[in-house]
Amino acid sequence: MPELPEVETVRRTLETLVLHKEIRDIDVFYEKMIRTDSVDDFKEKLIGRKIDRIDREGKHLIFVLGDLTLISHLRMEGKYFIKQADINREKHEHVIIYFTDGQTLRYHDTRKFGTMDLIKLDEIYTTHPLNKLGHEPWSELMTPAYLKRKLANRTIAVKSFLLDQSVLVGLGNIYVDEVLFNCKLHPETSCKDLKPKDLKNIITYSKSVLEKAVKLGGTTIRSYTSSLGVTGRFQNELMVHMRKDEPCKVCNTTITKIKVNGRGTYLCTKCQKKK
Repeated sequence: MPELPEVETVRRTLETLVLHKEIRDIDVFYEKMIRTDSVDDFKEKLIGRKIDRIDREGKHLIFVLGDLTLISHLRMEGKYFIKQADINREKHEHVIIYFTDGQTLRYHDTRKFGTMDLIKLDEIYTTHPLNKLGHEPWSELMTPAYLKRKLANRTIAVKSFLLDQSVLVGLGNIYVDEVLFNCKLHPETSCKDLKPKDLKNIITYSKSVLEKAVKLGGTTIRSYTSSLGVTGRFQNELMVHMRKDEPCKVCNTTITKIKVNGRGTYLCTKCQKKK
């Protein structure tokens, strides 16, 4: 599943390929992906517009076209491809945007979980899907006091807490495992047992882990690889995730895999002792 570093890699790559291109036409082959408009309205609103810039909020790509935005969530396996218009459509290409220069931007999604919303630029942070998101680790509003308010009276496992996008935006399964290892926190630690230093560490290591992953182009494992010729290298830096039965890089203890609220979770039981 593409997480924040992978989405940021896609954003940066797309910016070099589609900025200022004018939309000539659009084909939609799976209408359920378009959530805010009928397909006809979706096309009518976008045709003739140019892509001014591409932003990102958490795992959402935000295509800015004048006073309108196309907000794209890749979900589990969404990918974008740049192809010439005369190349035949592949089975799982569900939205094709044709540009006036003869190129196309194609959204490919094997599972069809991805979504697209058209929202006015000045309403994106007051309207679904972005209005319910928490803060990114780099936000000035992401403080220990903020996290303390969010976890008040909650007894869920810290891993489940950090996966909640209404709390902290951008951490998925891979990076939560890595952050918790750096924080020396067992993934099943109850929120009520987190200390002030734990909250500070969560913010610090969320920043450092994600920044390094972005620098290295994300993590290319399992079914997710960049569709735009960019291969992530952060998988070479993983401390625990996907390293079951391998030795911990810090203490040499064998890495363990458990389930936390149904999510596969990797940890070092010596470095991350349960409180």
